[in-house]
Amino acid sequence: MRRLILASSSPYRRTLLEKLQLPFESASPHINEEALPGESAPQLAIRLATEKARALCDQHPDALIIGSDQVAECQGRQLGKPGTVENAVEQLMFCAGHPVTFHTGLCVMDSSSASHTVVCEPFRVYFKSLSRTEAERYVELDNPLDCAGSFKAESLGVALFEKMEGNDPNSLVGLPLIRLVEILRTQGISPLASKASKSQQ
Repeated sequence: MRRLILASSSPYRRTLLEKLQLPFESASPHINEEALPGESAPQLAIRLATEKARALCDQHPDALIIGSDQVAECQGRQLGKPGTVENAVEQLMFCAGHPVTFHTGLCVMDSSSASHTVVCEPFRVYFKSLSRTEAERYVELDNPLDCAGSFKAESLGVALFEKMEGNDPNSLVGLPLIRLVEILRTQGISPLASKASKSQQ
């Protein structure tokens, strides 16, 4: 089977990819993640996912490299990782009572040829109205300082939502596994292949 490289240092993405029960390695790409002037949230997510995969091509020849990046958007504003408690609370108050769309870019690149497939998977979350006290308490309990949008959907973050809409809840956490499985199958890799088939791939 072709080597799989996850171009990410995110523990959340590693945990998601482990669900597929395929052997993989992970490595941190080093890229500039700032948005370009006029770049939309989907465009940014796709570009960063592609750049992350491309950044590891020279280090990992003859591998399939998986890059992914997520950009959250609310009321026309792109939301990054808060980094501080104060920023997290302010993000939650900004999102309260509004829908937030998470655009997750996914790129699978063949490092031997630089050919690649890239998609963007949207997922929408509708926030409840929140008091500042509730927002502060949530941040204290879940510590979502490294999460775009200032919440962890796989944890207590569900207490913030009225409803969620999308094809793949994994994309909300940071890696659209349904689309990833589709792309890997085109490369002859399937998590449901027999052991013998996997060893021959």
